[in-house]
Amino acid sequence: MTTAVTQTHCPNPDESDTACSVQVRHVCQFLQELAPLTLAEEWDNVGLLLGDEASSVNRILTCLTLTPDVAEEAIQLEAKLVVTHHPVLFKPVKNLNSSSSEGRMLLKLLKHEVAVYSPHTAYDNAPTGINQQLAELLELKEIAPLRPHSTGSLADLSKIVTYVPEQQHEAVRRALWDAGAGGIGSYRECSFNVRGIGTFFGMEGSHPAVGAAGRLEQVEEVRVEVICPANRLEPVLAALRQSHPYEVPAIDVLPLRTLPDGSGAGRFGRLPQPMPLMELNRLIGDRLHQPSMQFVGAPALLIEKLGIACGAAAEFLRDAHRAGCQALLTGEARFHACLEARDLGMALLLPGHYATERPAMEELARRLTTQFPLIATTASQRERDPVRTA
Repeated sequence: MTTAVTQTHCPNPDESDTACSVQVRHVCQFLQELAPLTLAEEWDNVGLLLGDEASSVNRILTCLTLTPDVAEEAIQLEAKLVVTHHPVLFKPVKNLNSSSSEGRMLLKLLKHEVAVYSPHTAYDNAPTGINQQLAELLELKEIAPLRPHSTGSLADLSKIVTYVPEQQHEAVRRALWDAGAGGIGSYRECSFNVRGIGTFFGMEGSHPAVGAAGRLEQVEEVRVEVICPANRLEPVLAALRQSHPYEVPAIDVLPLRTLPDGSGAGRFGRLPQPMPLMELNRLIGDRLHQPSMQFVGAPALLIEKLGIACGAAAEFLRDAHRAGCQALLTGEARFHACLEARDLGMALLLPGHYATERPAMEELARRLTTQFPLIATTASQRERDPVRTA
């Protein structure tokens, strides 16, 4: 599994591990490039959830769920960052004290200056995230999201273009950013700037900010381009006019349509060859090292297209059905979802919540090791699937 994220080593490779100046923010930046937080579901709680982004990192621990025993493991290993798939502080917190198990765990982590980051559904949905990894593990062909991210409408984003005298272009660009323009994905203060020569002839009654009326002027200008969301267009244009030195600045507003990037929730694709449900069941069990699996459907049902939604995501059943899938692979499902699958004539493959997501946290530890080779990174060795089979 590969990713296009730029390699980032310790800023001073000659220094020792303990002297390496990699901070929590550097790891967060990498994680947000790998799984942009804009890919997370609206209800989710993702990102840096605990700790100081300026803290130095000497060791990282990854896990599926941050439980008290995993927190104790991190403290004993002297890890300064835990990357947990499932978020802590998932619901709004009214108090943080030692009266609850989670409160005691978080207070202990704070005491030992351990930061906590969660990518959760951003990692589920990312182009190289959990669902994509599962699809590739099963060697699916023609892989695509079950719920592609919207390509947007013409009114969602605009590009604003203006021309500013070179001496003032930084102030105008800053005003555009401060008013809400210049954001692209997980990045802010984005712009494109190119220098050129602008001309104008000020007629009677004009008051040029540069040069004089009544003659042709040539001015060294900078063409400034920024992206602006629809809900910030009016205040951004107002800030542009207020900060621009010209009486009548040239302004272009170009509506944009965002392009699909292959990201989205869930995945589906074709099996290398059609196979009966029971054969597929055994294949998934072997690939996920899960000897005992629950399933819904006739054992002889022929499966050609498979939908995938890691964790507890049977709500993707209808999406998989619309995509022409004969089965959906998810970790676990409620009883009524199983009945719905039966009514649709579809199969459900249920290897367990842990089995569908934990391997991706081990993969994430490997990616972090590659990205930050001087930082010791491991997946939790204490974490275990709480569901047992006889």
